[in-house]
Amino acid sequence: MTQQPGPGRSSARTRRSFGGQGDSRPVQSNPVTTRLADIAAQAGVSEATVSRVLNGKPGVAATTRQSVLAALDVLGYERPVRLRQRSEGLVGLITPELENPIFPALAQVIGQALTRQGYTPVLATQTPGGSTEDELTEMLVDRGVAGIIFVSGLHADTSADMQRYEQLRGQGVPFVLVDGFSPKVQAPFISPDDRAAMALAVTHLVSLGHTRIGLALGPKRFVPVQRKIEGFVRTVQDLLGLAADDIEQRLVQHSLYTLEGGQAATNALIDRECTAIVCASDMMALGAIRAARQRGLEVPDDISVVGFDDSPLIAFTDPPLTTVRKPVPAMGQAAVRTLLEEIGGTPAPHSEFVFMPELVVRGSTASAPGDRNRP
Repeated sequence: MTQQPGPGRSSARTRRSFGGQGDSRPVQSNPVTTRLADIAAQAGVSEATVSRVLNGKPGVAATTRQSVLAALDVLGYERPVRLRQRSEGLVGLITPELENPIFPALAQVIGQALTRQGYTPVLATQTPGGSTEDELTEMLVDRGVAGIIFVSGLHADTSADMQRYEQLRGQGVPFVLVDGFSPKVQAPFISPDDRAAMALAVTHLVSLGHTRIGLALGPKRFVPVQRKIEGFVRTVQDLLGLAADDIEQRLVQHSLYTLEGGQAATNALIDRECTAIVCASDMMALGAIRAARQRGLEVPDDISVVGFDDSPLIAFTDPPLTTVRKPVPAMGQAAVRTLLEEIGGTPAPHSEFVFMPELVVRGSTASAPGDRNRP
């Protein structure tokens, strides 16, 4: 995927102009025909097709046109002025971070799907003390992107002002929102079924004899967190007969979506005598395992741990992590398909498309300690 220069640094300074009416003269002295051949080879089309695209002639399929424009970007040529518009093939992808491996995994799926359709993905990542989502959005709009995919952005925060998305729509920029939902935003949403994910995890642990199951997750203002709590409370209530208020007060612990956050939440839940912990991310689950070991407990002999995401390499931890697999390939491909429909003028319904997760049982869960000793 392509990382755009930071704000205030024009990418045009490092790019070569391609001859065309209204453009500056080429920096290189190579003949135009040589550059046509390079672009044709990169795009996998004929030189005649490249010429038709650059001169704005009809008779070229949309996907072929996007392949040629993407080839210009890859080779570092400026686009002719007439082609610098939102349909030029750049698509922005804004993620909150890259430290959690689930975000690079999702970015890879989205990037590959965009490239197959002839678009050039532009990855914009928020970092502590760096650019905000609004600043990254402005940067992408200034660069004339055809559309933007937001992953786990402010749309997932119930305390955030959703007017920013309506303003973006008013600018004519199509967008799709992944992980989070707001009825205030008229756009397509792509989400995993967080309630079903918790039902899968809790049902698995109850089947192993656990009756004291804790839930470790992020701040309550986020939509996925609220949905996970709903699914967790409902399933524990149904399977173990506990009161809803009692479950949320004693068995749900909020923290940060980090390894350290999982560690802190798990320590609190172990103090409440939980024998199993469901975590809202694999990173938190690794923190849960660390907390257990620091207290002299073995996973899964003394305490079971379930993650969420099935991040890359998580199957190779010690022990291999039982987790609820987020349907990343299906979600990423759906996000791209939905965005391209928006760009093409045939938008999908402005509603939420929900994808079912899958329980992956590995070595971090086992029978409850009390059950193991029964004859």
